[in-house]
Amino acid sequence: MVESYSKNANHNMRRPVVKEEIVEMMRTRQAQNTGFLKELEEFARKENIPIIPHETTAYFRLLMQMLQPASILEIGTAIGYSALLMAENSPTSTITTIDRNEEMIGFAKDNFTKYDTRHQITLLEGEAMEILPTLPDDSYDFVFMDSAKSKYIVFLPEVLKKVKVGGLIILDDIFQGGDVARDILEVRRGQRTIYRGLQRLFDATLDNPDLTASLVSMSDGLLMLRKNVETVHLSTEEI
Repeated sequence: MVESYSKNANHNMRRPVVKEEIVEMMRTRQAQNTGFLKELEEFARKENIPIIPHETTAYFRLLMQMLQPASILEIGTAIGYSALLMAENSPTSTITTIDRNEEMIGFAKDNFTKYDTRHQITLLEGEAMEILPTLPDDSYDFVFMDSAKSKYIVFLPEVLKKVKVGGLIILDDIFQGGDVARDILEVRRGQRTIYRGLQRLFDATLDNPDLTASLVSMSDGLLMLRKNVETVHLSTEEI
């Protein structure tokens, strides 16, 4: 029994901003997982563990096969599903993934032992802001951030130091069920810290000449960033 996530958690992941019939089509018509990825997907769904949904899985499958990034950084491992998905579809990549949740780390370690047959994945345990400064600068081609949404803007300056010029960063779940398009007074009080953090993220990135940014209306939203220059200047003022 998984203790980390209650059955009422992650409610925004069940409020897609794309029409439900389109979401259903994307989740049923695109190629399904097989083997161990199917098993992990089913386990996560049963236990309400937040992994990327099937439409994002299909998108990452395509991205990995196209880009074949040499070095990948992931913030937010959960049970290791997305790291294993990337490894499966980019077999020469090395992947460094960071998580602090002890229960999820236990699941991830077991899954990596069983399924990371090419030994592509390194799991680092602890707080991202303590680990990130220890990683080499200018060394990652691709970054996937799927952790605390209010912390994206906190992590991003350090992440940008680690990414090569031309590298791609993807941040997951940035629409929050559509909350980010509302006035803050319309957002539940318990979600306002996330709202403020994401608005700071948008202010710092969407019209930043040092980055190429794109919002993708897939699942609960992706923010894609390309690092265009060696030193990216961010405005990260509090709202």
